[in-house]
Amino acid sequence: QVQLQESGPGLVKPSQTLSLTCTVSGGSITTNYYYWSWIRQPPGKGLEWIGYITSSGGTYYGPSLKSRTSISRDTSNNRFSLQLSSVTPEDTAVYYCARVEPGNYGVGRRGSWGQGTQVTVSS
Repeated sequence: QVQLQESGPGLVKPSQTLSLTCTVSGGSITTNYYYWSWIRQPPGKGLEWIGYITSSGGTYYGPSLKSRTSISRDTSNNRFSLQLSSVTPEDTAVYYCARVEPGNYGVGRRGSWGQGTQVTVSS
């Protein structure tokens, strides 16, 4: 059974870059078919799908954060990462990584998800 675990700093200062890593066990990120995704949920709001990286290394970024987002992977250590630049307090959220089937991307909490990590943007 695949398991995902987010890691990274819980507090980031405004204008800095938020960096998170998702370590995957029980399955390879190079396995065909899945989207290795990042999603966030700001306080009191719904899920926002940030983007994903495919098994072959292709990426997709949602339009609202595209200019500030980069998703990369480390196949040697079976993990993938999120970088969000120029953060503001509006980027405060619980950040999740997930393995999602392509047809379920953007559709609720389907697939395998990490437990989530709180990131607060504050000086």
